[in-house]
Amino acid sequence: MATKQSLVSLTIAVGLVLAAASCGDSDKAGTTPPSTSTSSTPPPSSTPTPSVPSTPPASTPAVPPATKPRTVPELTKALLALPDLPAGFSIDTSTEEDDSKLSSTNARCKDLVLLFNAKTAPGAKASVVRSYTAGQQGPYFDQNLDAMGSPAAVTALLNRTRTAIKSCKQAKLTIPGTGSSTMTISEISVPKAGANPVGVRFTANSGPLDGLEGVFAFTGIGDVVLTMSFDSSDIEGAFGTAAAKAIKTLGTAKSGT
Repeated sequence: MATKQSLVSLTIAVGLVLAAASCGDSDKAGTTPPSTSTSSTPPPSSTPTPSVPSTPPASTPAVPPATKPRTVPELTKALLALPDLPAGFSIDTSTEEDDSKLSSTNARCKDLVLLFNAKTAPGAKASVVRSYTAGQQGPYFDQNLDAMGSPAAVTALLNRTRTAIKSCKQAKLTIPGTGSSTMTISEISVPKAGANPVGVRFTANSGPLDGLEGVFAFTGIGDVVLTMSFDSSDIEGAFGTAAAKAIKTLGTAKSGT
């Protein structure tokens, strides 16, 4: 792809140009105009089921102490750094605002549009995003980490994201200065990294954005959602590496892994 877009949490943006289109099997594209991810944002990990004791406790168990909330510096340490990536990549430090928008008149696409236009993952307590590029011709990808407060909240968001993707087949992506196209939306398999991974591809087959393709991959790292957006389907290496580093850096005490 010729242009580069970044994602804040769960949003589709101009750079990696992760698109979306008019939802539903009907050809109903919205007339109003995702943004940078976020992520994500732009959208959970499975929460392990605690073992149940064979004999009920005699007294009501004490409420477990609250875990310390994730901080931005803590999440930032878990992002990919250049030593984690193949030679040729750099961190994109440009601050260009992403004003691309996803829209649809189909009611079944309402939640997908909401999620992918959000600046941060709904309910996130702390969020970080970083963009990576291998030059003008790419590849490009973005990485978001959103602390949701608990593994249960992560699972809920990922399940919500998967349902939204399954419900919406098309939506319209508008990129100011470039134009609008109907994007085909399809759920895809993503590498088994983290917990409860979810993937989606947005593809434009006509109009000003013809040929544009973007891929989002989401997974749970305990109480944190990892969201990545790519300008191609070649996601396996980066997604697996990002999940492994997040698990190692964030530890298991808060992740429930």
